[in-house]
Amino acid sequence: MNSWQEIHDEVLRRIHTRQWKPGDLIPNETDLAREFGCARATVNRALRTLAETGLLDRRRKAGTRVTLHPVGKAVIEIPLIRRDIEDRGARYGYRLISRQIGPAPPSIRAALRIETGTPLVHLLACHLADARPYLLEDRWINPAVVPGAETADFTRISANEWLLTHAPYTHGDLTIAAEPLPPQTAAALQVAAGEAGLVLTRTTWDHTAAVTTVRLSHRPGHLLHSAL
Repeated sequence: MNSWQEIHDEVLRRIHTRQWKPGDLIPNETDLAREFGCARATVNRALRTLAETGLLDRRRKAGTRVTLHPVGKAVIEIPLIRRDIEDRGARYGYRLISRQIGPAPPSIRAALRIETGTPLVHLLACHLADARPYLLEDRWINPAVVPGAETADFTRISANEWLLTHAPYTHGDLTIAAEPLPPQTAAALQVAAGEAGLVLTRTTWDHTAAVTTVRLSHRPGHLLHSAL
């Protein structure tokens, strides 16, 4: 076996057939590399990929075990809002409501783990489907991590689309909740204040540096679909 994918598939086969049972300590990387006739780095990549899916539990100095109680993990990609709207058969539109550069409130500083006084780019924009409000994007970007964010023309392109082509990210966190929409958000979405809308709050990181945090507020009745 020469590729990490082949090793990945063989390790997966051994787990599924219970050759390696839940809780079992599997051979170390050096022994597996010798068995498969490949470099240790190739084995490492295969095991790391399986650990990311929750099937293996890797601990420094304690070895790698088959997870006793595996939990499925969903990988959610950051969607391009324009494409999401177009995929629904609607005509996409976009309007920048406000753009500011300055310090952030405590809740945003905490989300991005930055010091008081750190200047951020703050954008408020509305995405439209067939000229009707679809969602409100309330976003903070750390220009120290994303060069060009201070001067980018966000009247012509949304921060969602700009960041996906200009800012690499390694991981993030996502919260999904149905919340009463505050007056400013409700007015932008052209619904009554206090109606429940689907709100997604997401923070993305490039290793240890926070790239952006955004609050996406959808109109009442919005349906979110994701493949697992």
